[in-house]
Amino acid sequence: MTDILIIGGGPAGLTAAIYAGRAGKTVTLCEKEGMGGQITHAHLVSNYPGIPEVSGTDLGDRLCAQAMDMGAEVEFTTVTKLTRQEDGTFLAQTEDGTLQARAVIFAGGAKPRTLSLEGEAQLVGNGISYCALCDGAFFSGQDVAVVGGGNSALSDALFLSGLCRTVTLIHRRADFRAEPGLVERAKQTENIRFLTGCTVKTLYGEDHLERLTLENAEGLSCTLEVSGLFVALGRVPDCGLIADFTRLDENGYAMSAEDCGTDTPGLYVAGDCRRKTVRQLTTAVADGTVAATAACGYLG
Repeated sequence: MTDILIIGGGPAGLTAAIYAGRAGKTVTLCEKEGMGGQITHAHLVSNYPGIPEVSGTDLGDRLCAQAMDMGAEVEFTTVTKLTRQEDGTFLAQTEDGTLQARAVIFAGGAKPRTLSLEGEAQLVGNGISYCALCDGAFFSGQDVAVVGGGNSALSDALFLSGLCRTVTLIHRRADFRAEPGLVERAKQTENIRFLTGCTVKTLYGEDHLERLTLENAEGLSCTLEVSGLFVALGRVPDCGLIADFTRLDENGYAMSAEDCGTDTPGLYVAGDCRRKTVRQLTTAVADGTVAATAACGYLG
């Protein structure tokens, strides 16, 4: 029996482990891949307060080491099923056995939708990004492109237009799903151009993205030379494990209260899997702090 089981080893989960450990609770953290979560794909993190520059991998390692120093037990395993017992405790079935906990913090995260193109994974952090706010500054004065047609894509294009020389907005349809006001603002911005009715077909570049091949509905193709491609096709939250315990919004994100609590007493959510407006490293660690504090209060 552990006091708090944390599912997910990204910044939210690791921060929760640090705070719960500091509060004297026993903590078990389960992570199915590697410590640090999505932040490990960032070669350079420069927006974390107090640390001007750090690699995502290094930051993940530091958070993990700190959590373990606070007494957290780390298990590299996948939680396949979560149930709540009559006494209010939780049972988590993993690939390696069963864990029992008095409270659970779910920090399963959310993954960006990708283009599913050859070479895409290798170019992440080397020209391809899924977060303009995180990585836009690295492309100052350069030519970049944004893929997508929703509010995120238009907002990213507007944000990047203040940093980059040119921004090309690529959308597979003629019409945008984004709010008309955002679309109009983008159209009025001199260094944003639109390529609609097009999809990205090929990525070129070995060590860094160099250019793209685009194709329209008629099968005609063209080449676009850019050093950065920001993919804004939305994110996919990984909340299936807790779907029976709390409400999910229309996009699959977990609904929660201000204290990160869910519809089920003793179950909390933190990080990108939670419904919220801003998904950044700093908001993830904030969620971890809030969730751990609330869980400790729940346990008494």
